[in-house]
Amino acid sequence: MMDKILITGATGFIGSHLVELCVKKGHDVIAFDRYNSNNDWGWLENSDYKNDFELVLGDIRDYDSVFNTIQKCDVVFHLAALIGIPYSYVSPLAYIRTNIEGTYNVLEASKNLMIKEVLITSTSEVYGTAQFVPISESHPLVGQSPYSASKIAADQLSISYFRSFKTPIKIIRPFNTFGPRQSSRAVIPTIISQLIANKESLILGNLKTTRDFTFVQDTCSAMYQLYKDCKLYGIPINIGMNKEISIGDLARKIAKLMDINPKIIEDNKRVRPKNSEVERLLCDNSKLKKSIEWIPKYSLDDGLLMTIKDIKSNLNKYKTENYNV
Repeated sequence: MMDKILITGATGFIGSHLVELCVKKGHDVIAFDRYNSNNDWGWLENSDYKNDFELVLGDIRDYDSVFNTIQKCDVVFHLAALIGIPYSYVSPLAYIRTNIEGTYNVLEASKNLMIKEVLITSTSEVYGTAQFVPISESHPLVGQSPYSASKIAADQLSISYFRSFKTPIKIIRPFNTFGPRQSSRAVIPTIISQLIANKESLILGNLKTTRDFTFVQDTCSAMYQLYKDCKLYGIPINIGMNKEISIGDLARKIAKLMDINPKIIEDNKRVRPKNSEVERLLCDNSKLKKSIEWIPKYSLDDGLLMTIKDIKSNLNKYKTENYNV
């Protein structure tokens, strides 16, 4: 029988795509996300698969809520998290409660219920600025923001459950994922939505930092393949393209794809504190490719064109006049 899968953070960007992928693969899926009085399903609200999964609204910070949902499942993909780096400077405690305590709730419930497999979603931000490139899983972990520190703690807590209790955890560590449904707190939607609204100028933060971007469908494909692999327990696995681009060059690429020639303005209020800025991220994906023979289907340009099309049709969701932390 196919595993019944629980996905936390399911109505968000990556989570909603992963829900749809797992449904298409034939799984019974429970989509778990934060309770709201409007019964809003986020990006799953208008999904073509809305009638093919169960949605549960609860709170990842509440153990009972998590336990009661996990007990219905065989496998957990844990994506629920606070992910905006600028807001982690405003409220570090919120990141501790959601990213660390929320992960504890998933781990503890999974241990007590003897769940078959728990996939913890990490982030390349745990590496900090690259000390060597490409960045392999053996790179030191450096908490350069409260967000990254909370994710390092969650990763280490997960590994401790594997070592202490033999909880069958896998740690998935994506580099920068992009694509349709991503919020405007991320750089690519920020660039695209600003260019649609105002073709004359583009306001960004640090233009010199480099990132390794993976299209969301390829990220989800790798996550699903890692779940199906019978090894890789208790260790992190990078997901990325082993290609980097500066934010300035990325902005110019997107503008060219949109046939726009804007003035690019670097705004100091969008720049991270000096010692907190991650200057360079470039993924070593050799362990991933060796383990599951993952082959990404989308180039950066392919993914950008699909993202541009999606944002144009959903521009009302992007408040381009505001800086979204």
